[in-house]
Amino acid sequence: MIRVVTDHRDLSFTAASTLARLEREGPVRLTLLAAAEGVAQPSMTQLVQRLERQDLVMRVGDAVDGRVALIAVTDAGRAVLAARRRSRDARLADLMAGLADDDRRALAEAMRVVAPLVRRMLSDAAGSTRTAQPVQPALQPERPERPDTGSDR
Repeated sequence: MIRVVTDHRDLSFTAASTLARLEREGPVRLTLLAAAEGVAQPSMTQLVQRLERQDLVMRVGDAVDGRVALIAVTDAGRAVLAARRRSRDARLADLMAGLADDDRRALAEAMRVVAPLVRRMLSDAAGSTRTAQPVQPALQPERPERPDTGSDR
């Protein structure tokens, strides 16, 4: 349903879902982000690079393991998510306003029943993708490292 009432012109559903996950759960390794979103790591790498170019995410160092880069949502990314939510909410309100009173009551009753199930499903899914140890991001963005060429120079 969210896909139907959300404006798709600015971000793909996967990009928006990725940003929302980063906003909810905080900085995370790219491999874990890919697994949580159900996409291959190369696809997530491309998505993250595109989101970085748009200044919606950034790479930050891991305070626990300096070799690790974490993906974090930026303030601009949070602003995009907030705008999408406002747009979606307005669209839903418009759609709901067109319903007859009996239909609105039936929908409210259905939501009363289904909302706890959806929350449980989302909670179970989020719990299965979190890491065992929380990661602490460094405060400064990480600079990309030069690739290892295999030489000692």
